[in-house]
Amino acid sequence: MIASSELILNPDGSVYHLNLLPHQIAHDIIFVGDQNRVEKITKNFEKIEFSQQKREFKTQTGIFKGKRITVMSTGVGPDNIDIVMNELDALVNIDLQTRLPKETLTSLNIIRIGTSGSLQETIPCDSFVMSKYGLGLDNMLRSYLIDEVSNLEMEDAFVKHTNWDLKKGKPYVIACSEKLEKVIESARMFKGITATAGGFYGPQGRVLRLNIQDEELNSKMDNFEFEENKITNLEMETAAIYGLGKLLGHNCLSLNAIIANRATGTFSDDPYKAVDELIEYTLDKLAK
Repeated sequence: MIASSELILNPDGSVYHLNLLPHQIAHDIIFVGDQNRVEKITKNFEKIEFSQQKREFKTQTGIFKGKRITVMSTGVGPDNIDIVMNELDALVNIDLQTRLPKETLTSLNIIRIGTSGSLQETIPCDSFVMSKYGLGLDNMLRSYLIDEVSNLEMEDAFVKHTNWDLKKGKPYVIACSEKLEKVIESARMFKGITATAGGFYGPQGRVLRLNIQDEELNSKMDNFEFEENKITNLEMETAAIYGLGKLLGHNCLSLNAIIANRATGTFSDDPYKAVDELIEYTLDKLAK
């Protein structure tokens, strides 16, 4: 039995941070970072059957073209993903009354929809990026046993290419769900490696008043390539989602609408249009 100090439940029996009960989520889930983006997706639903919010975690479950889908905001960063992925898994794979793992486990389908800037000149504004791999520059996933699900060769190649300082922890690489990759496949999708940083400023090479450990890291990342995969974009969630998804047995995929191109210094003329198109495309694919 899992102790109450480890699996914390609210007085109504819901999981602690998400404030959800098992019947309130679908098996197809869309993640967004910003809680305000949840309703930008669910406005397309024919029916919203449930809505809940606690802290930055906003959840709505409803029906789109006959398909039951949950949309959830995760907030920012790998630490929040650790909360969301573990509590979602508890909802479907742990009996919350007996506190015992279920004998038959459920695999959720989880798709992240985000916005990002491209690191490659060949990936223009208003295009879509599918993260074939998540490259974790944070240390969160290293709290778990990940060698069986990570790409050790790519990790070592990245460490060598960037002369990575291992005092920051060793980067990890996790592949996306092949099942969801086939479902969402599109000629418009660029594929590559999405780097996941543990912070927004120094960890992504931004300098305000503090010097950073490696001023050249971003340029090294721009020209890193492994088996024809380049780093397409940099954000704060994908690798953590992929890693915990693989470990827990869930199918995970991360998609981004590209609203800026750092290599060319350009920005989308209408970033909201690109996001709306990615939302529509993803919903239609999930509903089939």
